Amino acid sequence: MVVLLGAAYVMVLTDDATRQVLLTLRKGIWITILVTVTGFSAASLVGLGLALMLLSGSLVARQAARFYVEIIRGIPILVMLLYVAFVLAPGLVALWNWMGLPDARTRDFPLLWRAVLALVIAYSAFIAEVFRAGLQSVDKGQIEAARALGLKRFRVFRHIVLPQAIRTILPPLGNDFVAMVKDSSLVSVVGVLDIAQLGKLTAAGNFRYFETYNVVALIYLTMTILLSLGLRKLERKLGKVHK
Repeated sequence: MVVLLGAAYVMVLTDDATRQVLLTLRKGIWITILVTVTGFSAASLVGLGLALMLLSGSLVARQAARFYVEIIRGIPILVMLLYVAFVLAPGLVALWNWMGLPDARTRDFPLLWRAVLALVIAYSAFIAEVFRAGLQSVDKGQIEAARALGLKRFRVFRHIVLPQAIRTILPPLGNDFVAMVKDSSLVSVVGVLDIAQLGKLTAAGNFRYFETYNVVALIYLTMTILLSLGLRKLERKLGKVHK
């Protein structure tokens, strides 16, 4: 697969039209990486918090987390992007001003961070279920034994539960990361200059839709394939460590 990707880039670089498209689109690669890494990191933290709430002994916490997860999972990501960008973001700015904080305007909330916020909200619900399943896969006997030895709840989670849960969590979490790379292209609908948006603008300017969108697809394909290969290698390494 890597050889085929290399051959595709050779063809792109040896053609003047596609080479110019690639040089233009490379500016959007960093935006795509920023959106994906920032969004996924924040979504993972929120998802972990939601998973702990779902497994909490508090009925209120469990129901609140379940309500959030079910509602968010039922909303398409594109709709979530539009809602956050044009409804939630202005609402947050209005709340900021109502609280008497330094005056702000909606346009002061960059579209880039509105898009990141939308991806965080959308993906946190899916990641919460991944963490929940992984945490529940740990043998309860080990947890009870650790508690019997006098370990605090956090130390049990840190040293007993999480290291074992990671083996179950990593494959689906990696799949969600790869999926976010692809779904990050949706941020182009709110004007963020990522790969997809630059591809659209480039094609509208040079009218070379075939060449432009071939390069756009090639860039996304490269990112997802390299990530998949890296995650597969990491899974094998973790599997050897825990044998």
